Amino acid sequence: MRITPKTPEVRVPRLVGLMAVDARETAQARGVLLAAPDRPDFHLAVVDYVVRQYPSPGTEVPRGAVVTVWFDLGEGEGGGGAGVREPRRGGPPPGGLQWELDEPGDPFPVLR
Repeated sequence: MRITPKTPEVRVPRLVGLMAVDARETAQARGVLLAAPDRPDFHLAVVDYVVRQYPSPGTEVPRGAVVTVWFDLGEGEGGGGAGVREPRRGGPPPGGLQWELDEPGDPFPVLR
């Protein structure tokens, strides 16, 4: 545990992208507390990643202030999965192997 000086205000660390366990350690080292409204078992979470935080990083807050973090994206915030899907045709494109095979009944077959 890092001991921080007893200043009346601290800067909020960047927690987005950190795992829950790292976010807790970083917040403690910087002198702020964490709350996670979407995780009632936040103190047990380990590998969930922080996707949002309030207040934003760099904001000056009183020592011991609560920083709220979220682990799930909210409605309309981009939790849409793998991105844009476009129609795909099955199989290889036309041509390909067809051009390399001998035509049936060729009087001069290629020897391999």
